[in-house]
Amino acid sequence: MADFKSVLFGVLLMFCSCEAYKILAIFPVPSTSHGILGDNMIKHLLNAGHEVTYITPFIKTKKYNHPNLKIVDVSANAEYFDESLTDIKMIMSGALDYKDPVLMAQLTIMLATTTLGNPNVHSFLKDPNQQFDVIIGEYMFSDMYSVFQAVFQCPFIWFSTIQPHWGILKMVHAPLNPSYNSDYIIGNVAPFTFKERVQELWYQLKGLFYHKYINPEQEDKVYQEHVVPILRAQGKPVPNYEELKYNASLVLGNSQVVFGNAVPLPPNYQHIGGFHIDEDVKPLPEDLKKLMDNAKNGVIYFSLGSNIRSKDLPDSMKEGLLEIFGKLKQTVIWKFEENLDKTPKNVHIVQWAPQQSLLAHPNLALFISHGGLLSVTEAVYFGKPFITIPVFADQFLNANSFQKMGAAVKVDLTYDLHKDLEVALNKVLPELPKYTAKIKEISVAYHHSPMKPGEALNFWVEHVVRTRGAPHLRSVALQVPLYQQAYLDLLAVLLAAVAVILLVVRRILSLFTSDSPKLKRN
Repeated sequence: MADFKSVLFGVLLMFCSCEAYKILAIFPVPSTSHGILGDNMIKHLLNAGHEVTYITPFIKTKKYNHPNLKIVDVSANAEYFDESLTDIKMIMSGALDYKDPVLMAQLTIMLATTTLGNPNVHSFLKDPNQQFDVIIGEYMFSDMYSVFQAVFQCPFIWFSTIQPHWGILKMVHAPLNPSYNSDYIIGNVAPFTFKERVQELWYQLKGLFYHKYINPEQEDKVYQEHVVPILRAQGKPVPNYEELKYNASLVLGNSQVVFGNAVPLPPNYQHIGGFHIDEDVKPLPEDLKKLMDNAKNGVIYFSLGSNIRSKDLPDSMKEGLLEIFGKLKQTVIWKFEENLDKTPKNVHIVQWAPQQSLLAHPNLALFISHGGLLSVTEAVYFGKPFITIPVFADQFLNANSFQKMGAAVKVDLTYDLHKDLEVALNKVLPELPKYTAKIKEISVAYHHSPMKPGEALNFWVEHVVRTRGAPHLRSVALQVPLYQQAYLDLLAVLLAAVAVILLVVRRILSLFTSDSPKLKRN
């Protein structure tokens, strides 16, 4: 009886010690994959008992019902990000070049400007009754969401949607060393060749230049226009924008070290990749379940993700893909946005598919994907090998990383995609056990962790609140200028010393080599 009372007391103490915090989550990007991350983050926070205010553009397409959840509608953001920005034909022709960091900066600054200028956000910021314990802001290559902390005067956490990269690390620590750290745009995998090291250095220097000298002027103008008047009206201090940018307590990264990017990171960067995956796999719809169960030779699932639409592929490419799929003995499920005529018997078109449930099925043999980090994480979670067809952003880095690890094969997106994919299938399918064994090895490492990603998410958010911004985690590197980190000042001193020595030596030599007047007279 005494033991029972002790256990009961411990349980009650645990529940009493779990404080509920007020959290603001800023996820304004009108992209389905970003919405999935935002929705699942607030799900974990709400399940932990916290009160969440959620800035999201998906209010018109999703239902949010929870007593502790408040929504700030920024669905107007979708007007600035239409389907033309992900038109696969424009990407293939080069009309849209997402490897251009200048284009990415322009798009993301425009999105942040639109968000801060939204009437709903403006009213929300002006409401003096709004108070929060912590803010979580999605980092989408713009620092502007850091200004929310000036209004609500609480700790700020960045959430990075991709693997660790210099762009987010410079906000809480310092840029990563480009000699062995990959830029997400280029997609190189370390160790680099000499040419790749030069390329990585150039991209990082170019990005740092824009971040230091080009972007701040435009971003500070938006801060002065939309936020500073609110601060003054409420009688609050007006921090310098540069100070706000680098005042984050923590970075939560949608990443895991097993993804192939084992780089040294500061203690205020924490991996939570995979928090969007449901631990309880939802059952498949009856028609898909029957199809999967009866696939004697296994199933290949083909999806280009939520942003790229298979229906936009050139007709010749669609016909070529159907032709090569029809030659396979496996059942093929292709996520396609519209119906297709004359499909082979083994090819099944679905306009929507529960991807996690499909990957969890034992008959799923191979996943053909665009290489987005959510899809890659799910493939690792369920231990399924994959072929990647990267299109933009970090998909190239993901594809190259897993290809190097031997768990995937990359196929370039060209007008010969159907031919190149056939080559890849002929390579992977005969050696499927080898690729499956490798991805399961990675999956074991992923699952062997002291905390599940959702638990880690809540732990670190609560840690930041309880420690009043986690100052003990903050990197001293933020206080050291980049020229000092690179010892450029020491280099300047050494060069100056060498120059002085050379001048002295030259002067001494000139004294010995010059003709004296006496010698001339003699």
